[in-house]
Formats: sequence, C-alpha cells, structure tokens
Amino acid sequence: MSARSVEEYLESLPEERRATVAAVRDTVRASLGEGYEEGIQYGMIGWYVPHSRYPAGYHCDPKQPVPFVGLGAKQRHIALYLFCIYVDPAARERFTAAWQASGHKLDMGKGCVRFKRIDQVPLQVVADAISAIPLEAFLANYEAGIPPSARKRRERAPRS
Repeated sequence: MSARSVEEYLESLPEERRATVAAVRDTVRASLGEGYEEGIQYGMIGWYVPHSRYPAGYHCDPKQPVPFVGLGAKQRHIALYLFCIYVDPAARERFTAAWQASGHKLDMGKGCVRFKRIDQVPLQVVADAISAIPLEAFLANYEAGIPPSARKRRERAPRS
C-alpha cells in the first residue's frame, strides 16, 4: 500500500521506527523556513518547494515539486534525504563536519544520511543544516546545478 498522507505513512510503520521517524520529522518541521510544504513525495515524507512557488518543478520530473528534504523508512534503515545540502557543497561540508563533531557515526552518501535509531542522530545538527538554507538560497543552488541537457529540455517544453 502506498500512503496518501503523512499520517497514513506514519501509521504504517512499526512502533519503534514510527517513533524515530516522528522525532526526525518534528525536527525538520521546526527547522524549515517559509515557503516549503510537507506531504508524501517519492513514497515517503517529503518537504518541497510547491509548484505555486516554483512552477517549473523538479528538472528530473517536472510534475514533481522540487524536493528539499525527504524522510523514509527503508527495509534496513531510515533515510534522511537532504537534497538541500546535496545541491550546496559548502552546506554539505558544514553538515558533515558538525555531525562528526557530535561524536555520532555518519553513514552518508552525497545527501542521504542512513541510521536505525534516534540515538544515532544529532538532531540539532539536522536542525541547524535545514534552518541555515532559506528558500531563495536553496533555489539558487538548485538552479545552478541543473544539468545543461535538462535546461535545454525545459526551454523547449511547451508552456501551459
């Protein structure tokens, strides 16, 4: 079953995972700046720039709003997808350094942090990373990173 709402998604999780996801969700929500929305995106909880704010949508799939953060329970771990730092190398470096300085083990790709329990997550580091990126700065970094081939497709696409 695919969840249609955040509440439905949370209810579908086993209790321990639900508690971990809910705690990280609370941190993300408390840290977000103006202009982002929460909902289900890519089968998990997502915070994104709505089409009303950025009509072009996500360059990989313009029907989707531009993702900012995603949070999902996977088979063997919980994943926090920080697209906000994926598109900003300086923010990613600050985040990585702060996480490591917290004494917590960091299991991370370019923007995806993996963990199993809430005690493995320095929530203040997550909060600081998210709150440090206002919407306009995020969109500027996002647009700067759009591949040239995707830019050309966007320019050729019919306007609605």
